[in-house]
Amino acid sequence: MRTYNKLVRDKIPEIINQNGEICEIQTLDQSKYYSELRIKLKEELNEYLETKNDEEAIEELSDILEVIYSLSKIHGKGFKDVEEVRQKKFYERGGFEKKLYLMNVGDDK
Repeated sequence: MRTYNKLVRDKIPEIINQNGEICEIQTLDQSKYYSELRIKLKEELNEYLETKNDEEAIEELSDILEVIYSLSKIHGKGFKDVEEVRQKKFYERGGFEKKLYLMNVGDDK
């Protein structure tokens, strides 16, 4: 038997059963769920950083986005709220499209 001890997507147990295997699952309380989502976010970010091509990158970015959707709900908001804050910050500070790399800041005096 393989041990995973990690948060998985809702349909994973069903997929495992359809493949002729059995699995043991438990439903997490809110505190543990939040903790596991944070761990999942790190896991998905690391998987993105290890991608080798654009297709893999998009796959992992979609996983990160799914975790962000769930985290926004825990924080009492929805993804729409996250997007609104992103847009506000974009308007006030810009994005990263110009590829600017800040090397240093000093006093002109």
